[in-house]
Amino acid sequence: MSRKNAPGSLDAFDRAILRIVQRDNRMPQRQIAERVNLSAAAVQRRIAAMEKAGIIIGNHAVVDVRAVSLGITAIVEVYLKDERLETVDNAKALFRNAPEVQQCYYVTGGVSFMLIIVSADMTSYEATTRRLFAQNDSVAGYRSLIALDRVKAGSEIVIP
Repeated sequence: MSRKNAPGSLDAFDRAILRIVQRDNRMPQRQIAERVNLSAAAVQRRIAAMEKAGIIIGNHAVVDVRAVSLGITAIVEVYLKDERLETVDNAKALFRNAPEVQQCYYVTGGVSFMLIIVSADMTSYEATTRRLFAQNDSVAGYRSLIALDRVKAGSEIVIP
């Protein structure tokens, strides 16, 4: 059984390693090893195994959107016309492939999707909404909430 299929298979060492690499994935493995009382080789094997199992799904830099001139962050509720599998799967593919969409969640509660979208300005945001929503026959409607301040982003998850 792979680790991905057995979420409870993470031991205390794996959890400690995950807590560290979430905060600083550039920390040398020898330093991680010192902190968790394992050899560097054991840490390397565990990280590789967690990557292979899909527990660690990537290593990304968290970029300040203002530093790259993306001044608009919108939280968008998307309402689909129906929830048929084909409609939902097509929407997932569209949103997954849109570079402006930073996060996408298929949700319950009357809303079909919640998206986090970043844009340079309102003109480019309008173009994005036209392409993703207004010109999409599967979208019944959408509602945009424009963020006034990015208080927290790219946070680590709590690993018990």
